[in-house]
Amino acid sequence: MPRPSRAQLWGWGRTNPTVAEAVTVEAASLAATLKEAGPRGALVRGLGRSYGDAAQNGGGLVLHVAAGAGDIALDTVSGKVTVGSGVSIDELLRIIVPRGFFVPVTPGTRFVTIGGAIASDIHGKNHHVDGSIGAHVDSITMVLADGSTTTIGPHVNPSLFWATVGGMGLTGAMVEATLRLLPIETSRMRVDTSRVADLDALLATMSSGDDDDARYSVAWIDLVAKGRNLGRSVLSRGEHARFDDLDARDASAPYAYGPHQLVAVPPVVPPIGVLNHASIAAFNEFWFRRAPVRRVGHIEGIAAFFHPLDFVGSWNRLYGSRGMLQYQFVVPFGEERAMRTVVERLSASGAPSFLAVLKRFGAANPAPLSFPRAGWTLALDLPGASHGLGDLLHSLDRVVLDAGGRHYFAKDSHMTPNAVVRGYPRLDEWKAIRNQVDPHGVWQSDLGRRLGLI
Repeated sequence: MPRPSRAQLWGWGRTNPTVAEAVTVEAASLAATLKEAGPRGALVRGLGRSYGDAAQNGGGLVLHVAAGAGDIALDTVSGKVTVGSGVSIDELLRIIVPRGFFVPVTPGTRFVTIGGAIASDIHGKNHHVDGSIGAHVDSITMVLADGSTTTIGPHVNPSLFWATVGGMGLTGAMVEATLRLLPIETSRMRVDTSRVADLDALLATMSSGDDDDARYSVAWIDLVAKGRNLGRSVLSRGEHARFDDLDARDASAPYAYGPHQLVAVPPVVPPIGVLNHASIAAFNEFWFRRAPVRRVGHIEGIAAFFHPLDFVGSWNRLYGSRGMLQYQFVVPFGEERAMRTVVERLSASGAPSFLAVLKRFGAANPAPLSFPRAGWTLALDLPGASHGLGDLLHSLDRVVLDAGGRHYFAKDSHMTPNAVVRGYPRLDEWKAIRNQVDPHGVWQSDLGRRLGLI
């Protein structure tokens, strides 16, 4: 068994690094490796795409679960796949798309592991139709704090199952999971795109009922625009293209799938990033103007629709050595005034964000710490260490929490324990389940300690 070595780890936002003892292990060695954990416990880390400190365990043990070639077992008859927790969505898609299947839920990057996806209960552009990934998991095999292995599911130890979905890796180490997949006729998407003049028009358009007829829906918002252009947006709605939607060239290889990186940001990170107010304002103007006023039925690939940022390797380095903060929240339907207040304050502050997306959420699932609930969610990124950023975000927190909303753990790097208590009313229920399966606090993380989850 390999010995752990000291490593500095941070999230995708490249802020607040901590040092841990890190080691890559086979799934079969997880239980034995737990014996190496000291007072700061252990945590399983995937590909490090959580933006904050969710996958860090400063002073403790961090485990990477190795993914093998045999860790994907696709059953084309049942439309299910059993997959190792260390396998990425990217690796899974390369196997299942050419066989006529798609993952039930994907976030904005395919470079997340299945274990990390379930631990964060990821959501995508289809939550209003299909929910988050937890709704599509049949079973999870996991190693508990005492080294024992158990299999759980919605109908087998459901309390632990739903505590693990969205539980940020603090209930145990996932080894594998069985997911229900979505059958598809092609590897292409049929996309409708339109410009929307302002935030009020966007919310009205997305509430009109048309969104219910589209499996995927997302809006990019210009958070730099002010006045009558406040919240101007580009709205995209998509469906998996059917074979009859394809032209002759695409129809000759309907399941062709092989996304690749177009460019990579070099590893030398400048002290000041290239993404600042001036560059982002220019980008936002360009992005809004290049979008069609209205275009229907455009055919594009899966990667272009779901994972456009993955075309740029290590794009997070564009923010420079100060890194970035990702901020995502949800407010219930009926609290559109709160959403407008947040957008107004962001616009007035001059805080630049080139990545700001609005989506509609459907109903919540039974997981106590799952982020999505019925309502509106806005996710945005901001340059780290910006003057006054902490005060701005805490003022937005109050707006969100007073409206009955909450924040997403997988994106967080600034939330407080009080915000968790207010945003997640079933926190004590989750803690009781966690304490039952891990009474000595073996599973730990920087995020868990910071937010009072452990």
